[in-house]
Amino acid sequence: MLTRYVQRHLTWIDLISPTPAEVRSLMDEFGIDPSFANELLTSSYKPKVERRGELIYVILHFPLLRGMGKVPEEEIDFLIGKNFLITARYAQSDPLHSFAKAFEVNAVLGHNAAATHGGHLFAAMARNLYRSLGDECDVLERHLGDIEEHIFNGDERSMVVRLSQTGRIIHDFRQRLLPHKEMLISLEPQATRMFGPEFAYYVRTVEGDYSRVRTILENLREAMIELRETNNSLLSTKQNEIMKTLTVIAFVTLPLELVAAIFTMQTRDTPIVGMRGDFWIILALMALLAGSFFVYFKRKGWL
Repeated sequence: MLTRYVQRHLTWIDLISPTPAEVRSLMDEFGIDPSFANELLTSSYKPKVERRGELIYVILHFPLLRGMGKVPEEEIDFLIGKNFLITARYAQSDPLHSFAKAFEVNAVLGHNAAATHGGHLFAAMARNLYRSLGDECDVLERHLGDIEEHIFNGDERSMVVRLSQTGRIIHDFRQRLLPHKEMLISLEPQATRMFGPEFAYYVRTVEGDYSRVRTILENLREAMIELRETNNSLLSTKQNEIMKTLTVIAFVTLPLELVAAIFTMQTRDTPIVGMRGDFWIILALMALLAGSFFVYFKRKGWL
């Protein structure tokens, strides 16, 4: 699907799963290099920045937060020209949809646009994409806050899986964004040669938005690690308390079992056995012994 947006002399073409016919028409209209045109038709697993003549081709992969499972990614291809920008993607993108609305409003109202060439439009769009990733990081931050609340409410065991899932999401986010830094660094000299030295400022603003997202992710990663260590410590403490209680119970019942075993021995001179109320006497003796152990453990601070 091809959608065209025009603002004064600047054109933005947005392609979703482009067809060969659509790409051929753009080749004729904007003089696109055939190798670039072929790449628009298929998805790529690797990011890239390449310039040929008056065109710069940029491929970036952006992570998507959809639930708490594995983090997918969306590929967006940018073909940057002097007075146009072509984007190609293979799925719907909410950030680009909101950017398109803003672009249309400016065109309808006739506002003086800050974008005077395709490079300006690319910078504005990239910043919008990184800001949307910042919003998704806010979702992760709220999720970590919810996990923290559950941890200190005594739900340590159930939080083990949630912490692992969140750690995986943060890791995937970081891995998806890792190549962006190198791509943006390599874009700056290419773009400044094409649009002039002053355009370096715009590329660096994009780098700044990217760096903010990376910083937020690093902070989330550190917070997740701290929460995991806290959760593990609380789990270990709780398990140690359980083991201590079971050990004390075992230590108390062992002598009682010994007493019971002694009085069940089939001997002629077993004391108490055979007396009136012998059962209750033995039971009282065992209760006294258990109570003595209990008092002793309390004084030692073991209970």
